[in-house]
Amino acid sequence: MGFFDDETEFNMPLEGRVEAIAKVKGLGKYAAEYQVDNLCYAVLVTSEIASGTIRSINTEAAMQAEGLIDVISHLKKPSVPGFADETKIKESKFGLPVFHTDKIYFKGQPVALVIAETLEEATYAATLIKIEYTREPFEVDFNKAKDKIDLKPAGKERGDEKAWSDSPFYVDQEYTIAAEIHNPMEMHATIAHWYADDKLRLHDKNQGVNNVQKIFSGLFGMPVDNIQVISEFVGGGFGSGLKVWPHALAAVLGAKQVKRPVKLMLTRQQMFYSVGYRPASWQRIKLGADKDGKITGVLHQAKNGCALYDQFSDGITRVTRLIYQFDNLKTENAVVPLNLSAPTWMRGPGDCTGDFAVESALDELSYQLKIDPIQLRYKNLALEKNPETGLPWSTNFLKEAVEKGAKMISWNLRKSTPGAVTEGDWKIGYGMAVGMWNAGRNKAGAGIKMTIDGNIVLQTAMTDIGTGTGTGMVNIMHERSGISRNKIKIELGNSDLPPAGSQGGSTGLSSISGAVAAVSDALKLKLAEYASISNEKFKNAVVTDIILSDNGIFYKKEGEDFLSYQDIFTKNNLKVVEVEASSEAGEEKKKFSFCSSAAHFCKVKVNTKTGKVVVDKMVVVVDGGKIINEKPAANQISGAAIGGIGMALMEKMSVDEKLGSIIANDLAGYHFPVNADAPIIEVSFINKPDVNLNPSGAKGLGEVGIIGAAPAIANAIFNATGKRFRNLPITPETML
Repeated sequence: MGFFDDETEFNMPLEGRVEAIAKVKGLGKYAAEYQVDNLCYAVLVTSEIASGTIRSINTEAAMQAEGLIDVISHLKKPSVPGFADETKIKESKFGLPVFHTDKIYFKGQPVALVIAETLEEATYAATLIKIEYTREPFEVDFNKAKDKIDLKPAGKERGDEKAWSDSPFYVDQEYTIAAEIHNPMEMHATIAHWYADDKLRLHDKNQGVNNVQKIFSGLFGMPVDNIQVISEFVGGGFGSGLKVWPHALAAVLGAKQVKRPVKLMLTRQQMFYSVGYRPASWQRIKLGADKDGKITGVLHQAKNGCALYDQFSDGITRVTRLIYQFDNLKTENAVVPLNLSAPTWMRGPGDCTGDFAVESALDELSYQLKIDPIQLRYKNLALEKNPETGLPWSTNFLKEAVEKGAKMISWNLRKSTPGAVTEGDWKIGYGMAVGMWNAGRNKAGAGIKMTIDGNIVLQTAMTDIGTGTGTGMVNIMHERSGISRNKIKIELGNSDLPPAGSQGGSTGLSSISGAVAAVSDALKLKLAEYASISNEKFKNAVVTDIILSDNGIFYKKEGEDFLSYQDIFTKNNLKVVEVEASSEAGEEKKKFSFCSSAAHFCKVKVNTKTGKVVVDKMVVVVDGGKIINEKPAANQISGAAIGGIGMALMEKMSVDEKLGSIIANDLAGYHFPVNADAPIIEVSFINKPDVNLNPSGAKGLGEVGIIGAAPAIANAIFNATGKRFRNLPITPETML
């Protein structure tokens, strides 16, 4: 299998992303686009009830259909050692044991897989499957079910709740957020191919090929190296690609059953219940302050929906422990099992949800205190140390981000009295909020292949989920090695390449940047070792002694002790120089805490007659360490902020309480922001490196771009109208 960069010429002028030409030409493949010989097609048959058991499955008519190859269900399927019994199913932590139970947990649950020669034949045959069920009562309404579930402590309590119970100023309110669907443009798909009895190849839409490899290795009791997973590009993930979902296992079982490669691609409707979502949530914030605006204490309680078979907690109260110096703090969580499919992490998971409640409560408190919302935050930000661990922040420029954002939005035009500014039928208001995310770094590997002409192929198993991973890798290697960008090609998203963690949780570039730096240094030392045959000065050289160019290697400074790659390769009889290296966090994580942060500001217009809310201007200023590639970084932030607009104003997964069905489950019925719903997001970066986190100084960006967006909008609506909304989304109906 080739890579997207295979047909790109070396020494071409590089403009924009390294994969841009390949994507335009269609050379960059997504999971469903790979051509595999002898391929057949699979379609899922899904449950028509929300709870119960399967009594019978009649496949007789389907088996007579033209092109039909086979049908898989819990009655007929290949064995999965990891699902051999109930104990192993629980130990696998896979979630839904697809085709290994007659129990129905939610409407839309996969109950059979139809495999045929063509997609059309499989789709038709699926309609001929007749299933009888025993129905049981079900619950899909989060708001009804949540009151039956008790809260439990979440994290260590700080201080004493009694110490601030008589604070002169306080907010004690409840907040709810509707469930939201990821809805990436690319549907999830898997092509599974058992090319030997114990060897499996997967083309799969996921955000981490090594994770998929590990999961299937465990389920089938196979060596990890016997499983190849390819996911070169992902057309939007937002968290939906961080887990291995039932459809992927279904495709693997299908291919094993028919002994041919099988392609299974979800429909848009199936995406709504097959690959997770941000769960519905309830929160209570009780926040106290003294007359000067110092927060005396906080109680944060939260519940989120989950599946009966997957007790997923979104970690909603986590963010409360991170941003502010709350000396008295108590947090409690609970999960609410429902007859729905499993939720999962969605961009800014947990923290995005929790931040809405915290930042809304702080804004409400600022009006009580008659203090500017910015000044209230300045009085309480934990800028020196992580309030949870006590470790000093390696870098934390959140206050600087707030100051810059206030200037960009012209915060001085904001009126402190709500509803004070009117333009015709429109009320005008300003709002702000801040957000933070733990900046992380995982172990990651990278490899280099160099040829005699100085051309380089830079490799990693990490995939590109649309964030510009390959371009970032090229930029880092160029800076680290001195070799021109147009001498470097990229291979990624393949488990046969040096292993790396998943692209998610704002750890991708932070992790791979360390690996690229390490492998660049390894290349320098390897070339110096070969060069020492001709020049002894290179024999004991250290990394800082070596300078690389497009044509050769220098010792200590350019112009002296130079050897060309031509000489090195010829004298050592080399065709290619290969090096591999990995990198991970070290002792620095014991000395420092690491964070990315952002300040969101917005100006809104609210129509007094229609209830329509228009985000007229939005500014996001981010402390994300050193910015490796500014255009993709800004794209990341603007896309995340627009996701926050959807969260605040329109996104909602609707469920029919009588049938248990997800309704409006397509891109027409499910409302999310398009170009007409968002202004041009004005993005700015502090752009100061965090040298303790990784060699590049870059921190994660993907999460903080959304975390403060929804509360900033809700706070601006209050400033415009005097109406405080604590339930999302805020639609025209609720406005009126």
